Amino acid sequence: MTTTTVQTFRLPDVGEGLTEAEIVTWHVAVGDPVTVNQIIVDIETVKSIVELPSPYAGEVVELLAPEGGTAAVGAPIIAIRTVAAPTGEPEPRLLVGYGAKDPARSRRRRGGPAPTEPADAPVKGRPRAKPPVRKLAKVLGVDLASVEPTGPDGTVARAEVIRAAEQSRAAEVPRTAGRRAGAETRIPIKGVRKHTAAAMVASAFTAPHVTEFVTVDVTKTLELRAAIQRRREFRDVKLTPLAFVARAYLWALARTPMAAARWDEPAQEIVVPAGVNLGIAAATPRGLVVPNIKDAHTLGLLDLATAIHDLAATARAGRTTPEAMAGGTTTITNVGVFGVDTGTPILNPGETAILAVGAIRRRPWVVEDAAGERIEPRSILGLALSFDHRVLDGQEGSQLLADTAALLAEPGLAVL
Repeated sequence: MTTTTVQTFRLPDVGEGLTEAEIVTWHVAVGDPVTVNQIIVDIETVKSIVELPSPYAGEVVELLAPEGGTAAVGAPIIAIRTVAAPTGEPEPRLLVGYGAKDPARSRRRRGGPAPTEPADAPVKGRPRAKPPVRKLAKVLGVDLASVEPTGPDGTVARAEVIRAAEQSRAAEVPRTAGRRAGAETRIPIKGVRKHTAAAMVASAFTAPHVTEFVTVDVTKTLELRAAIQRRREFRDVKLTPLAFVARAYLWALARTPMAAARWDEPAQEIVVPAGVNLGIAAATPRGLVVPNIKDAHTLGLLDLATAIHDLAATARAGRTTPEAMAGGTTTITNVGVFGVDTGTPILNPGETAILAVGAIRRRPWVVEDAAGERIEPRSILGLALSFDHRVLDGQEGSQLLADTAALLAEPGLAVL
């Protein structure tokens, strides 16, 4: 004999010290059937949009938290009627990303190679794409079947997936209603913007900021970029100047590793990490987020450029995960995309240094060589470095900024 039970699913802490979250979108309604691990709701935490899967299989009885409302961790958000097995055994409660792993996925021998799909193997009725592109499409919520392939042999390229995600995201943004002249508008402070505001105030009044500036001729770096972009392996990669700045900054950090350290106030210690998780500040419709590239110091230019591009696309699509936001060691913020020459960036909380990258402009510049001095039009970039003076002294901060600028001026220094 089977029995039914109404189970209540409570808002979990998704692993970032969450205290509350906004209910963004329900993917189910009362009366809908649900299965274990089916995505039922999108929530907005202080850092990102997170999809929550159902821990139960059954039928939706009631939605206990409205869209647009805020729920506290532990508060009930949905009621699901489940059916117990005749043996009385409880329904499985496997949450993807939370708790136990799927046994079927753990049968692969530890340390053995993961099963992979051939890059160009056609599957009947399935769009053709390389495994990294399929992974990106899954992260961004793009159905590959809806993307027109323009790559070799009818494959879907990375750029097409990103374009589809951005178009989908733009279509979701509602048009702003016209406002009466003289009428004020009140916007609730919540979600990402609330977290960013609190974090920036805490950082500004905790770490003693020092900001230094440098202007550098990056003409040779842009010439190198043009040459590299013509190479076959970079054909499907958007190779931006930011990738070269990131590469130069990582090179400079290897010479000043304390810049990737953090100040541990309770322990009265400076903690120097084993590597660099490079944060890239990204402006999104919901506010500023700073996901980071794990172990960025181990990446070559191709992988670094790809990671930066995917990171930005994921952030704009609102798909940045809490894991991608955690564990950053230093940050780059690209204000140049807004046509700004440079700025005085505020440290990401818990970090020691942040590099602001300005717009590249053609300017008259004094060029000096064996023939003497002359004025030429050159490509000029402004950089600004803010750092925590508790961790870095003036000499170390200046050296970090100077090393970054030196490699951008003379990219051949990287071979030294």
